[in-house]
Amino acid sequence: MTMIKICGISREEDTEFINAAKTDYAGFIIGVPFSRRNITAEQACRLRNLINSDIKTVGVFVDYRKEDIVNLVECGIIDIVQLHGAEDEIFIKELRQLIPDTEIWKAFVIKNSEDIALAELSSADKILLDSGTGSGKSFDWSMLADVKRDFILAGGLNCENISSAIAQVRPYAVDVSSGVETDYLKDGAKIQKLCAIVRRL
Repeated sequence: MTMIKICGISREEDTEFINAAKTDYAGFIIGVPFSRRNITAEQACRLRNLINSDIKTVGVFVDYRKEDIVNLVECGIIDIVQLHGAEDEIFIKELRQLIPDTEIWKAFVIKNSEDIALAELSSADKILLDSGTGSGKSFDWSMLADVKRDFILAGGLNCENISSAIAQVRPYAVDVSSGVETDYLKDGAKIQKLCAIVRRL
């Protein structure tokens, strides 16, 4: 079964929505000022306490300090680290040495086959393939037909296209944010609908 991550959790209401839908992952965008879903480490801590313990929390970071990421992991605020910036293989290696038992995901913006080849070489535990940082737009999924490793599909996913996306590329997980929002806020009904669609596949 395809796993489900709802990203950009930023309000108490959002935690109620994902608890009710029993998503697999909840994403916190931490320390990313240009994102309207950005929250502080303190806010992430408060929200984590409201989320069911069987839902794994993913910290989404853009060129964040390793020491601060480690602190969030060791405090139990995040279970998985998702790197969305210019973090290179050296950064991943050093971070893994600091938190060896924590899964690390690395996001890649996919424009062409060269981007896919680069993503597949990553030492991250899983790769996230996206159309752009929070763009809300999808990309040509047919490019992913030959990806040989587990990946998370992101970018422009919603209730209308999630079935065809999963059927076409069979991702390990789907990562949805704006596709389950109404007026830029998480919509509980849309989250429930999307989860129901994915779980019927």
